[in-house]
Amino acid sequence: MKPIRILVVGCGNMGASHALAYHQMKEFEICGLVARGDSKVKLNDALKANYPLFDEFHLALKSTKPDAVSISTYPDTHEDYAIAALQAGCHVFVEKPLAASVIGAKRVIQAAKESNKKVVVGYILRHHPSWERFIEEAQKLGKPLVMRMNLNQQSQGFMWDVHKNLMKSLSPIVDCGVHYIDVMCQMTRSKPISVSAIGARLTEEIPADNYNYGQLQIRFDDGSVGWYEAGWGPMVSDNAFFIKDVFGPKGAVSIVAKEASGTGKSDTIAAHTSTEQIKIHHAAINKANNFTQSDEWIDLRDEPDHHELCRREQLFFQHAIIQDLDLHDHLQDALNSLTIAFACDESIRTGKTILIE
Repeated sequence: MKPIRILVVGCGNMGASHALAYHQMKEFEICGLVARGDSKVKLNDALKANYPLFDEFHLALKSTKPDAVSISTYPDTHEDYAIAALQAGCHVFVEKPLAASVIGAKRVIQAAKESNKKVVVGYILRHHPSWERFIEEAQKLGKPLVMRMNLNQQSQGFMWDVHKNLMKSLSPIVDCGVHYIDVMCQMTRSKPISVSAIGARLTEEIPADNYNYGQLQIRFDDGSVGWYEAGWGPMVSDNAFFIKDVFGPKGAVSIVAKEASGTGKSDTIAAHTSTEQIKIHHAAINKANNFTQSDEWIDLRDEPDHHELCRREQLFFQHAIIQDLDLHDHLQDALNSLTIAFACDESIRTGKTILIE
Protein backbone atom coordinates (compact mmCIF):
# COMPACT_ATOMS: atom_id res chain seq x y z
CA MET A 1 0.00 0.00 0.00
CA LYS A 2 1.41 3.38 -0.98
CA PRO A 3 2.01 5.78 1.93
CA ILE A 4 -0.23 8.81 2.31
CA ARG A 5 1.60 11.94 1.17
CA ILE A 6 0.98 14.52 3.87
CA LEU A 7 1.70 18.23 4.11
CA VAL A 8 2.51 19.32 7.69
CA VAL A 9 1.27 22.84 8.43
CA GLY A 10 2.53 24.33 11.69
CA CYS A 11 5.83 23.11 13.13
CA GLY A 12 5.52 24.19 16.77
CA ASN A 13 4.68 21.95 19.75
CA MET A 14 1.90 19.75 18.37
CA GLY A 15 2.92 20.18 14.75
CA ALA A 16 6.40 18.87 15.56
CA SER A 17 4.92 15.97 17.53
CA HIS A 18 2.68 14.93 14.64
CA ALA A 19 5.52 15.39 12.14
CA LEU A 20 7.71 13.04 14.19
CA ALA A 21 4.92 10.45 14.07
CA TYR A 22 4.55 10.79 10.28
CA HIS A 23 8.33 10.66 9.87
CA GLN A 24 8.54 7.32 11.68
CA MET A 25 5.40 5.69 10.23
CA LYS A 26 5.47 3.69 7.01
CA GLU A 27 1.82 4.67 6.46
CA PHE A 28 2.78 8.32 5.76
CA GLU A 29 5.26 10.27 3.68
CA ILE A 30 5.85 13.93 4.50
CA CYS A 31 5.88 16.03 1.31
CA GLY A 32 6.47 19.41 2.94
CA LEU A 33 6.73 21.43 6.16
CA VAL A 34 4.95 24.79 6.40
CA ALA A 35 5.54 27.53 8.97
CA ARG A 36 5.91 31.29 8.89
CA GLY A 37 9.04 31.33 11.06
CA ASP A 38 12.13 29.19 11.44
CA SER A 39 10.39 26.35 13.32
CA LYS A 40 10.22 24.36 10.07
CA VAL A 41 14.01 24.56 9.71
CA LYS A 42 14.54 23.43 13.30
CA LEU A 43 12.07 20.59 12.81
CA ASN A 44 13.78 19.46 9.59
CA ASP A 45 17.10 19.41 11.46
CA ALA A 46 15.60 17.55 14.43
CA LEU A 47 14.19 14.89 12.10
CA LYS A 48 17.52 14.71 10.24
CA ALA A 49 15.47 15.12 7.09
CA ASN A 50 15.44 17.23 3.96
CA TYR A 51 11.73 17.85 3.48
CA PRO A 52 10.66 20.76 1.25
CA LEU A 53 10.06 23.90 3.32
CA PHE A 54 7.37 26.52 2.74
CA ASP A 55 6.47 29.85 4.34
CA GLU A 56 2.92 30.02 2.99
CA PHE A 57 0.24 27.32 3.17
CA HIS A 58 -1.70 27.93 -0.04
CA LEU A 59 1.52 27.95 -2.10
CA ALA A 60 2.65 24.72 -0.42
CA LEU A 61 -0.73 23.07 -1.06
CA LYS A 62 -0.59 23.94 -4.76
CA SER A 63 3.06 22.96 -5.10
CA THR A 64 3.06 19.60 -3.29
CA LYS A 65 -0.43 18.31 -4.24
CA PRO A 66 -0.66 16.12 -1.09
CA ASP A 67 -3.12 13.35 -0.30
CA ALA A 68 -3.67 14.80 3.17
CA VAL A 69 -2.92 17.91 5.21
CA SER A 70 -2.07 18.05 8.92
CA ILE A 71 -2.98 21.42 10.49
CA SER A 72 -1.41 22.40 13.82
CA THR A 73 -1.40 26.18 13.42
CA TYR A 74 -3.15 28.78 15.58
CA PRO A 75 -6.93 28.28 15.73
CA ASP A 76 -7.84 31.37 13.69
CA THR A 77 -6.35 29.67 10.59
CA HIS A 78 -7.99 26.24 11.01
CA GLU A 79 -11.17 26.97 9.08
CA ASP A 80 -9.47 28.58 6.09
CA TYR A 81 -6.71 25.95 5.82
CA ALA A 82 -9.04 22.97 6.32
CA ILE A 83 -11.56 24.13 3.72
CA ALA A 84 -8.82 24.94 1.20
CA ALA A 85 -7.31 21.49 1.71
CA LEU A 86 -10.68 19.74 1.33
CA GLN A 87 -11.47 21.69 -1.82
CA ALA A 88 -8.08 20.62 -3.19
CA GLY A 89 -9.11 16.97 -2.70
CA CYS A 90 -7.14 16.33 0.49
CA HIS A 91 -8.07 14.56 3.70
CA VAL A 92 -7.48 16.70 6.81
CA PHE A 93 -6.14 16.16 10.30
CA VAL A 94 -6.67 19.33 12.35
CA GLU A 95 -5.66 20.03 15.91
CA LYS A 96 -8.46 21.03 18.26
CA PRO A 97 -10.42 23.22 18.16
CA LEU A 98 -11.88 22.45 14.75
CA ALA A 99 -12.28 26.20 14.08
CA ALA A 100 -12.21 29.52 15.91
CA SER A 101 -16.02 29.78 15.81
CA VAL A 102 -19.04 27.49 15.78
CA ILE A 103 -20.03 28.79 12.33
CA GLY A 104 -16.51 28.09 11.09
CA ALA A 105 -16.63 24.53 12.44
CA LYS A 106 -19.94 23.95 10.64
CA ARG A 107 -18.38 25.22 7.41
CA VAL A 108 -15.50 22.76 7.72
CA ILE A 109 -17.92 19.88 8.38
CA GLN A 110 -19.99 20.88 5.35
CA ALA A 111 -16.87 21.10 3.18
CA ALA A 112 -15.86 17.59 4.30
CA LYS A 113 -19.28 16.29 3.32
CA GLU A 114 -19.21 18.00 -0.07
CA SER A 115 -15.69 16.80 -0.90
CA ASN A 116 -16.27 13.29 0.48
CA LYS A 117 -12.96 13.55 2.32
CA LYS A 118 -12.07 12.67 5.91
CA VAL A 119 -11.58 15.23 8.68
CA VAL A 120 -10.15 14.04 12.00
CA VAL A 121 -9.91 16.46 14.94
CA GLY A 122 -7.00 16.11 17.37
CA TYR A 123 -8.77 14.93 20.51
CA ILE A 124 -5.71 13.11 21.83
CA LEU A 125 -7.41 11.86 25.02
CA ARG A 126 -9.74 9.72 22.89
CA HIS A 127 -6.72 7.60 21.95
CA HIS A 128 -5.39 7.24 25.50
CA PRO A 129 -6.24 3.87 27.12
CA SER A 130 -5.95 5.33 30.62
CA TRP A 131 -8.46 8.08 29.86
CA GLU A 132 -10.72 5.52 28.23
CA ARG A 133 -10.52 3.55 31.50
CA PHE A 134 -11.19 6.73 33.51
CA ILE A 135 -14.37 7.35 31.50
CA GLU A 136 -15.39 3.70 31.78
CA GLU A 137 -15.01 3.71 35.59
CA ALA A 138 -16.90 7.02 35.86
CA GLN A 139 -19.83 5.47 34.00
CA LYS A 140 -20.12 2.85 36.77
CA LEU A 141 -20.76 5.42 39.49
CA GLY A 142 -24.48 5.95 38.82
CA LYS A 143 -26.24 9.23 38.11
CA PRO A 144 -25.99 12.10 38.57
CA LEU A 145 -22.24 12.61 38.23
CA VAL A 146 -20.16 15.44 39.67
CA MET A 147 -17.13 16.06 37.41
CA ARG A 148 -14.23 18.24 38.58
CA MET A 149 -11.33 18.98 36.23
CA ASN A 150 -8.73 21.65 35.61
CA LEU A 151 -5.52 22.34 33.73
CA ASN A 152 -3.86 25.53 34.89
CA GLN A 153 -0.51 26.27 33.25
CA GLN A 154 2.15 28.42 34.91
CA SER A 155 3.76 29.29 31.60
CA GLN A 156 7.01 31.13 31.00
CA GLY A 157 9.52 31.62 28.22
CA PHE A 158 8.48 30.05 24.92
CA MET A 159 5.22 28.65 26.30
CA TRP A 160 4.07 32.10 27.44
CA ASP A 161 4.66 33.36 23.89
CA VAL A 162 2.59 30.43 22.59
CA HIS A 163 -0.23 31.18 25.04
CA LYS A 164 -0.24 34.91 24.19
CA ASN A 165 -0.49 34.07 20.50
CA LEU A 166 -3.33 31.64 21.18
CA MET A 167 -5.21 34.32 23.11
CA LYS A 168 -5.28 36.56 20.06
CA SER A 169 -8.13 34.34 18.85
CA LEU A 170 -9.32 32.13 21.74
CA SER A 171 -9.57 32.00 25.52
CA PRO A 172 -8.01 29.20 27.63
CA ILE A 173 -11.38 27.60 28.45
CA VAL A 174 -12.21 27.34 24.74
CA ASP A 175 -8.82 26.09 23.57
CA CYS A 176 -8.26 23.60 26.43
CA GLY A 177 -11.86 23.22 27.56
CA VAL A 178 -13.03 21.36 24.46
CA HIS A 179 -10.94 18.35 25.56
CA TYR A 180 -12.53 18.08 28.99
CA ILE A 181 -16.03 19.05 27.91
CA ASP A 182 -15.73 16.17 25.44
CA VAL A 183 -14.70 13.86 28.31
CA MET A 184 -17.67 15.01 30.43
CA CYS A 185 -20.09 14.38 27.58
CA GLN A 186 -18.67 10.86 27.16
CA MET A 187 -19.00 10.20 30.89
CA THR A 188 -22.63 11.31 31.18
CA ARG A 189 -23.86 10.41 27.67
CA SER A 190 -26.34 13.16 28.39
CA LYS A 191 -27.31 16.49 26.83
CA PRO A 192 -25.81 19.69 28.29
CA ILE A 193 -28.63 22.13 29.05
CA SER A 194 -26.89 25.22 30.43
CA VAL A 195 -23.49 26.73 31.19
CA SER A 196 -22.21 29.54 33.37
CA ALA A 197 -18.67 30.81 33.65
CA ILE A 198 -16.41 33.45 35.17
CA GLY A 199 -13.08 34.80 33.97
CA ALA A 200 -10.32 37.26 34.81
CA ARG A 201 -7.77 39.23 32.77
CA LEU A 202 -4.56 39.14 34.80
CA THR A 203 -2.14 40.81 32.39
CA GLU A 204 -1.96 43.72 29.95
CA GLU A 205 -0.03 41.49 27.52
CA ILE A 206 -3.20 39.94 26.04
CA PRO A 207 -6.03 41.54 24.01
CA ALA A 208 -8.32 43.81 26.02
CA ASP A 209 -11.38 41.68 25.23
CA ASN A 210 -9.83 38.38 26.36
CA TYR A 211 -8.93 36.79 29.70
CA ASN A 212 -6.23 34.34 30.72
CA TYR A 213 -8.17 32.63 33.52
CA GLY A 214 -11.58 31.03 33.20
CA GLN A 215 -13.81 28.64 35.11
CA LEU A 216 -16.93 27.02 33.67
CA GLN A 217 -19.85 25.04 35.06
CA ILE A 218 -22.13 22.78 33.01
CA ARG A 219 -25.53 21.27 33.85
CA PHE A 220 -26.72 18.12 32.05
CA ASP A 221 -30.30 16.97 31.63
CA ASP A 222 -29.65 13.83 33.73
CA GLY A 223 -28.79 16.02 36.74
CA SER A 224 -25.04 15.70 36.32
CA VAL A 225 -22.83 18.77 36.76
CA GLY A 226 -19.32 19.54 35.57
CA TRP A 227 -16.66 22.07 36.54
CA TYR A 228 -13.51 22.99 34.64
CA GLU A 229 -10.92 25.76 34.98
CA ALA A 230 -7.95 26.83 32.89
CA GLY A 231 -5.42 29.60 33.41
CA TRP A 232 -2.31 30.55 31.42
CA GLY A 233 0.59 32.78 32.36
CA PRO A 234 3.58 33.39 34.62
CA MET A 235 1.28 34.54 37.43
CA VAL A 236 -0.80 31.33 37.52
CA SER A 237 -0.42 29.12 40.58
CA ASP A 238 0.89 25.62 39.92
CA ASN A 239 -0.64 24.33 43.14
CA ALA A 240 -3.38 21.76 42.41
CA PHE A 241 -3.23 22.47 38.67
CA PHE A 242 -3.98 18.86 37.77
CA ILE A 243 -7.42 17.81 39.05
CA LYS A 244 -9.30 15.02 37.28
CA ASP A 245 -11.98 13.79 39.65
CA VAL A 246 -15.52 12.36 39.32
CA PHE A 247 -18.03 11.16 41.89
CA GLY A 248 -21.55 9.76 41.81
CA PRO A 249 -23.96 7.84 44.08
CA LYS A 250 -21.80 4.70 44.07
CA GLY A 251 -18.43 6.32 44.74
CA ALA A 252 -15.62 8.24 43.07
CA VAL A 253 -12.84 7.81 40.54
CA SER A 254 -9.80 10.07 40.33
CA ILE A 255 -6.64 10.37 38.27
CA VAL A 256 -3.67 10.59 40.64
CA ALA A 257 -0.61 11.72 38.69
CA LYS A 258 1.91 12.45 41.42
CA GLU A 259 4.88 12.99 39.10
CA ALA A 260 3.06 14.80 36.27
CA SER A 261 1.30 17.12 38.72
CA GLY A 262 4.52 18.11 40.49
CA THR A 263 5.97 21.60 40.80
CA GLY A 264 7.21 23.00 37.49
CA LYS A 265 5.25 20.54 35.33
CA SER A 266 2.13 22.62 34.65
CA ASP A 267 3.22 23.91 31.22
CA THR A 268 4.78 20.61 30.10
CA ILE A 269 2.71 19.10 27.29
CA ALA A 270 3.62 15.50 28.19
CA ALA A 271 2.17 16.00 31.68
CA HIS A 272 -1.24 17.02 30.33
CA THR A 273 -2.10 13.48 29.19
CA SER A 274 -0.30 11.59 31.95
CA THR A 275 -2.38 9.59 34.43
CA GLU A 276 0.00 7.21 36.27
CA GLN A 277 -2.71 5.89 38.62
CA ILE A 278 -6.50 5.77 38.88
CA LYS A 279 -8.03 5.66 42.37
CA ILE A 280 -11.48 4.07 42.72
CA HIS A 281 -13.48 4.77 45.88
CA HIS A 282 -16.59 2.74 46.75
CA ALA A 283 -19.39 4.55 48.60
CA ALA A 284 -21.09 1.43 50.06
CA ILE A 285 -21.38 1.54 53.85
CA ASN A 286 -22.68 -0.85 56.55
CA LYS A 287 -25.16 -0.22 59.36
CA ALA A 288 -22.47 1.57 61.34
CA ASN A 289 -21.87 3.90 58.35
CA ASN A 290 -18.41 2.45 57.78
CA PHE A 291 -17.13 1.68 54.30
CA THR A 292 -17.44 -1.96 53.27
CA GLN A 293 -14.72 -1.85 50.60
CA SER A 294 -11.23 -0.45 50.54
CA ASP A 295 -10.18 1.99 47.82
CA GLU A 296 -8.72 0.40 44.68
CA TRP A 297 -5.63 1.61 42.87
CA ILE A 298 -5.04 0.92 39.17
CA ASP A 299 -1.37 1.38 38.28
CA LEU A 300 -1.00 2.93 34.82
CA ARG A 301 2.74 3.56 34.68
CA ASP A 302 3.06 1.56 31.44
CA GLU A 303 0.77 4.05 29.70
CA PRO A 304 1.73 5.48 26.27
CA ASP A 305 3.83 8.64 26.26
CA HIS A 306 2.98 11.78 24.29
CA HIS A 307 4.80 10.59 21.17
CA GLU A 308 2.99 7.25 21.17
CA LEU A 309 -0.36 9.02 21.59
CA CYS A 310 0.36 11.16 18.54
CA ARG A 311 1.25 8.01 16.61
CA ARG A 312 -2.06 6.43 17.62
CA GLU A 313 -3.95 9.54 16.53
CA GLN A 314 -2.33 9.40 13.13
CA LEU A 315 -2.93 5.67 12.82
CA PHE A 316 -6.63 6.40 13.39
CA PHE A 317 -6.43 9.09 10.70
CA GLN A 318 -4.86 6.59 8.30
CA HIS A 319 -7.52 3.99 9.10
CA ALA A 320 -10.27 6.57 8.54
CA ILE A 321 -8.89 7.21 5.05
CA ILE A 322 -8.03 3.66 4.01
CA GLN A 323 -11.08 1.97 5.56
CA ASP A 324 -13.49 4.81 4.66
CA LEU A 325 -14.66 5.18 8.26
CA ASP A 326 -17.86 7.10 8.94
CA LEU A 327 -16.70 10.16 10.91
CA HIS A 328 -20.12 11.79 11.28
CA ASP A 329 -20.29 11.20 15.06
CA HIS A 330 -16.64 12.22 15.48
CA LEU A 331 -17.27 15.60 13.85
CA GLN A 332 -20.58 16.15 15.64
CA ASP A 333 -18.86 15.51 18.98
CA ALA A 334 -16.15 18.03 18.04
CA LEU A 335 -18.83 20.56 17.10
CA ASN A 336 -20.78 19.86 20.29
CA SER A 337 -17.83 20.41 22.63
CA LEU A 338 -16.84 23.58 20.75
CA THR A 339 -20.41 24.91 20.94
CA ILE A 340 -20.45 24.38 24.70
CA ALA A 341 -17.02 25.99 25.12
CA PHE A 342 -18.09 29.11 23.21
CA ALA A 343 -21.31 29.26 25.27
CA CYS A 344 -19.05 29.38 28.35
CA ASP A 345 -17.06 32.16 26.69
CA GLU A 346 -20.32 34.05 26.10
CA SER A 347 -21.28 33.56 29.74
CA ILE A 348 -18.03 35.17 30.90
CA ARG A 349 -18.47 38.15 28.59
CA THR A 350 -22.14 38.72 29.44
CA GLY A 351 -22.25 37.59 33.06
CA LYS A 352 -25.29 35.44 32.25
CA THR A 353 -26.12 31.75 32.32
CA ILE A 354 -26.37 30.47 28.74
CA LEU A 355 -28.96 27.87 27.76
CA ILE A 356 -27.79 25.22 25.28
CA GLU A 357 -30.15 24.68 22.36
